[in-house]
Amino acid sequence: MKSIINDWRLVILACLTLGLAPFFPEPHVWGKIKWVLGGAHGMKPMDWFDLLMHGLPWLLLLRLLVIFAYTKITANGESSDG
Repeated sequence: MKSIINDWRLVILACLTLGLAPFFPEPHVWGKIKWVLGGAHGMKPMDWFDLLMHGLPWLLLLRLLVIFAYTKITANGESSDG
C-alpha cells in the first residue's frame, strides 16, 4: 500500500487546493509568508496554525522533490562506478 504522503498526485492536489486556498486576492499561504518575513508582528497562535495548515502540502511536495532528486543522484552515482 502506497503511503498518502508519498503519493505525488495527492500532494500536488493538496498544494493546488489547500495550499493555495483562498485564492483571491492572493493565496492565503503567500500572505502568511509575507507576514512572517515582515517580522510576524501581531501574529497569534491561530495565524501560526493557519500557516502550518496551508504550508504543509508545500513542505510535503518539497520533501518528495528532495527524495526524488536524492534517489536519482545516488542511482547515477552507483551506475558510473563500474
